[in-house]
Amino acid sequence: MGDSTIIKVDGDRSPTGALGQHYLASGTSVSMRLWQEQPPSDPDPEVARDYETVGYVVSGSAELHSEGQVVVLSAGDSWVVPRGAVHTYKITEAFTAVEATHPPAQVHGRDEPAGS
Repeated sequence: MGDSTIIKVDGDRSPTGALGQHYLASGTSVSMRLWQEQPPSDPDPEVARDYETVGYVVSGSAELHSEGQVVVLSAGDSWVVPRGAVHTYKITEAFTAVEATHPPAQVHGRDEPAGS
């Protein structure tokens, strides 16, 4: 029989990362994080991450810049950033989104700010 452990993360007590993300539930191969009310901003430096990201916009809007493409993200949209794709986000309106990453972003230094 496989692992049957259920993990719950209390949203009020979830850890916060250096970029403002809230780490939610995390399994051995996938994790979730929340970007809550991120203010409008210019893009951070581009980065390529050692994980795949799928996301869903709860509210607000942003531009996803990746590999020469610009994708406008608005409430109700979802997206995928492939593992290793060079990308950045420009927040254009207070932005709340939920993302899942595979493998989990917060382990082994995968989610450190660009240039760290």
